[in-house]
Amino acid sequence: MLPSSHGVPINEVGPEALHSPRMLADAFSEFISASSLLEASYRDLQQEVAHLGVELAERNAALSRSLAENGRMRAALQQMIDSMPCGVLVLDTAETIVMINPEGRRLLELGRAPVRSLRDLSAISQVDFESLMAGAEDHLDNELCIASATGKRWLAIGYRKLSCVSASQAQGSERPPLQSIWILRDITANKQAEQEREAARSAMALAEVSTILAHEIRNPLASMELFAGLIAEDPEQTSLWLSNLRAGIRLLSGTVNNVLSIHCGSNSQLAPTDLTACVQSGVEFVQPIAEQAGVSLSFQAAEDRLTIQGNENGLRQIILNLVCNAIRHTPAGGKITVTTLGISQTGKMRALVEVTDTGCGMPEHIMQHLFEAGFSADGNTPGLGLAVCKRLMKQHDGEIRVFSRMNFGSTFQLEFPTL
Repeated sequence: MLPSSHGVPINEVGPEALHSPRMLADAFSEFISASSLLEASYRDLQQEVAHLGVELAERNAALSRSLAENGRMRAALQQMIDSMPCGVLVLDTAETIVMINPEGRRLLELGRAPVRSLRDLSAISQVDFESLMAGAEDHLDNELCIASATGKRWLAIGYRKLSCVSASQAQGSERPPLQSIWILRDITANKQAEQEREAARSAMALAEVSTILAHEIRNPLASMELFAGLIAEDPEQTSLWLSNLRAGIRLLSGTVNNVLSIHCGSNSQLAPTDLTACVQSGVEFVQPIAEQAGVSLSFQAAEDRLTIQGNENGLRQIILNLVCNAIRHTPAGGKITVTTLGISQTGKMRALVEVTDTGCGMPEHIMQHLFEAGFSADGNTPGLGLAVCKRLMKQHDGEIRVFSRMNFGSTFQLEFPTL
C-alpha cells in the first residue's frame, strides 16, 4: 500500500474525494458565466438608464419650452384683453371676479376700487349685476341707460355662461373653474346716431307728406275756388256748382286720409258692422265725384244682411279709393257698378264687394304692382289709394283681388269673413 502525500494511503481515499476538483471547476465555471451575464445585464441597465436620462432631459426641456410658450401666450392674451375696446369681466363658479380689464373699469367708473364679487361691483357701479344674473340662464343681452358726470350713457351688457370642467378635473386646480364672462360696450354714440337717423326719417317723411299733399290738394283747391266764384256769379246754377264743390271737398278728405293712413298708421277699432249699409254710404259719399267726371255710378245690394267685424270709416275709405281709381280710368259716359253679395265657402259664409268699371283695363305687368305704395300706373297720382286699400283689408282680415282685360274694364273684389 502506497502512502499518499498527506500520509493517507491512496487505496483508502474515497471516490468523492477524487471528483471534488472537477466539481469545483464546474462550479467556478458556472460562477464565471453567471458573473458575465450579470455584467452584461448591468451594462444594459446602465445604457437604459442613460437613455432614460436623455429622454427625461428632452422632455423636461420640452416642458420648459411649453411652459414658457404658455406664459407668453397668457401674457399676449392678457395684453389683448387689456387693450380691447370693450369691457371684459370674468367670474368663476364661486362668483368671484377673476379678471376685469381696464376698459371695464372705465365703463363702470370703478377707478382703482377693489372689487372681488358681483355684490361689490353692483355696490360701486350703477349697474345691478346681481339682478341681471338672477334673471339670466345661459346668456343675456341687455341695454342700460346710466347717468354719469358727462350726461347719460348707454351700455350694452352681454352675459355668456361658460362650460365648467368636471369636479374631478377641478380637484387638481388651485382655484374654481370659470363660470361666466360679461362683455360691456359703450353704445352711446350708436344710440345718438339712431336718434338722429330717426329724426332725419321723420323729417323726410314730413317732407314727403307735404309734397304729396301739395300735389294732391292743389288741383281740387283750384277747382273749388272756381266753383265758389261761379256760385257767386250765377246763383241760378248754385245746385250744380255745389255738387262740384262737394266733390272737391270729398276728394281732399280722401287724399288726407290716405296720406295719414300710409305715413302715420292706424289702429282701427273693429266692431260688428252692416257691410251693405256701410258700402252704400261710401257710394253715396263718392257720388258727386262721379257726377263731376260724367261717369254713371250705381249700387246693387245683397238680398241678405251681411254683418262683418269692421270699421265704418275704414270701409268707406276703401270704397272711396276704389271708385276714385275707377273714375280716373273710365272715360265720360262709362259706368261703375258697386255690388255686395254673400257666398258660401266650405260651409262658411263670406261677404263680397265688387267694384266694376267699363274703363280701359290694364295689362298683367301693371296688376302685379297695383297695391305697392308709391306705384302709379299713369304717373299722375302718388300711388297711395290702392296701397291703403290693401292695408285696410288686412286689418279687416280680408282679401283684395283684381281682374282686368285691356279695353274691357276692371273689377276689384273684396272678400270679408262674416259673423
